[in-house]
Amino acid sequence: MTRPITLFTGQWADLPFEEVARLAGQWGYDGLEIACWGDHLDPWRWDDDEYVQGKKAVLEKNGLGVWAISNHLKGQAVCDDPIDQRHREILSDRVWGDGDPEGVRQRAAEELKNTARLAAKLGVKTVTGFTGSSIWKYVAMFPPASQAMVDAGYQDFADRWNPILDVFDEVGVRFAHEVHPSEIAYDYWTTVRALEAIGHREAFGLNWDPSHMVWQDIDPVSFLWDFKDRIYNVHVKDTKKRMSNGRNGRLGSHLAWADPRRGWDFISTGHGDVPWENAFRMLNAIDYQGPLSVEWEDAGMDRLVGAPEALEFVKRLAFEAPDAAFDSAFSTK
Repeated sequence: MTRPITLFTGQWADLPFEEVARLAGQWGYDGLEIACWGDHLDPWRWDDDEYVQGKKAVLEKNGLGVWAISNHLKGQAVCDDPIDQRHREILSDRVWGDGDPEGVRQRAAEELKNTARLAAKLGVKTVTGFTGSSIWKYVAMFPPASQAMVDAGYQDFADRWNPILDVFDEVGVRFAHEVHPSEIAYDYWTTVRALEAIGHREAFGLNWDPSHMVWQDIDPVSFLWDFKDRIYNVHVKDTKKRMSNGRNGRLGSHLAWADPRRGWDFISTGHGDVPWENAFRMLNAIDYQGPLSVEWEDAGMDRLVGAPEALEFVKRLAFEAPDAAFDSAFSTK
């Protein structure tokens, strides 16, 4: 099976869904990973058959499929503490409500359940997203955070996400968490801990995005091997590190994207430090058959340049494994 190459619409949600579909089809993408914001998808309309069929019709008109949908923004609010102005900027009025933090978390959880239901209606098996984290604020470990405080954070994650995952199980859809700073799983060992916290249930897997691993000096290729049974989706996104001058820091220094004083930047696929050929070879080795979803993020390149260029890059490098070993030709039998 040839893995489909899709475009993640999260960074395109300022454009109408029909326009993004037209562009992606024109460039030659196989499909879209559709974001649940802007006018792209509304999970609260999951039971509106006319609405769902309308989205399918737009995809079909542009020769596109869909293998995953995303609800990163609302997933972020499920566990986060504090809930503040940052969330007001990314959440819908329906989820934000009166801004009471616990109410925001509960409404975000309900939207994630509806996202699973919408995915099922679309014939999609995977929802990608974030989880949020009540303990990310402790990452610097000062003032000191006790083990009990950290343990409580993983318990909070399990308590809030297990009911969501119950709905995913009910409708036959899986959640692919993007390992990412500010989430409950943001590196290798926190991923191990998060999977333990929810009892390794099948409904919860991973969206592999190497761009968040490279700047942390985590090997994204080894990560694929170690979590091979949990790789439910792949984001093709790149990062460029610029920390060799002794001044630029790993934490970004509160500087805007593309500021040359930053220690790293997200950058268009193929222009950064992700070892893509090794990664695609590892995806072959673990028999990953899902989509390769280009997530375009680059503050120094226009997206209308970056998205089609990234597609051509992935087409060139994401070759499939051969049907037989090369040394099979040596046999005379």
